[in-house]
Formats: sequence, structure tokens, C-alpha cells
Amino acid sequence: MVSLPVEQSVKIGSFLAAPLLARFATASPETLQPHVVPVWYAWDGETLWISSYESTRKIGELRANPKCAVVVDVAESIDGVSAVLFEGVAELITEPRDFVRDMALRIYARYLGPEGVLAPEPQEWANSPENLIIKVTPEFVKVW
Repeated sequence: MVSLPVEQSVKIGSFLAAPLLARFATASPETLQPHVVPVWYAWDGETLWISSYESTRKIGELRANPKCAVVVDVAESIDGVSAVLFEGVAELITEPRDFVRDMALRIYARYLGPEGVLAPEPQEWANSPENLIIKVTPEFVKVW
């Protein structure tokens, strides 16, 4: 985990509190081809949490190579921050299932709201046996 100055940590926290899309990057271990996809996330001040499905390309690539990068950016800065880039190692969390479901719902609620997350589709996603959580602990952080 990277230790950030308090002021920078507060600015990052404020910026990442907005329901912005992140871009999550992995690389194929065979071809080294980068793979970048938009994802929803939650940030707790130390860790980036992302919900995914077992059968996705990014999960297959993370199983072979857990190194990843995530960028969240906007055209106009929020509290002086336009982008945050994280590089680190991903951990795939599949158990306990209650934790996976609850974290997924926390992430979905950021984007769908407290009522929207109660709809059948996000509930189905959160309760799917395919659902897992990607835990990214940053080793490098760049803010601009």
C-alpha cells in the first residue's frame, strides 16, 4: 500500500466519492496485449473494490497475472483533481459469499442509488455464483 500525504489523500477521497467510471487494465500473459474495460468501483481510502464475473476476460488475465492498473478521470477537475491512476496487484475475492454480495451491492448502490440497487437485475448480479470482488491495493498512485 502506498502512503499518501494527508492533503492528497483527502483530495483523492473527495474525487473518488463521485460515481465516476473507472478504466481497468490487465494484460494477456500470452500475447501481452493490454485489455481495458470500464468498471464501477468503491474506494475506502486504501483499497479499490470492483465487482466482476468469473467468466470475464479481465478475471482470466488476473488469474495468470494479478498486476493491473486503474484510472479514473474527468474533463473538468473536481476539487483540483482531474485524474487518479492506480497501479497494483489484484486479489480475487470469492468467499465469504455474504461479503462478495454485500460489497457488490455497495458498489452498485453508488451508481444506481439506494432504490435502484433493489431492482431485480442488480440483485441478480450480486447474488450470482459468478460474481466476485476484485480488491486492488495500490502500489503506485499518480494524481493530476
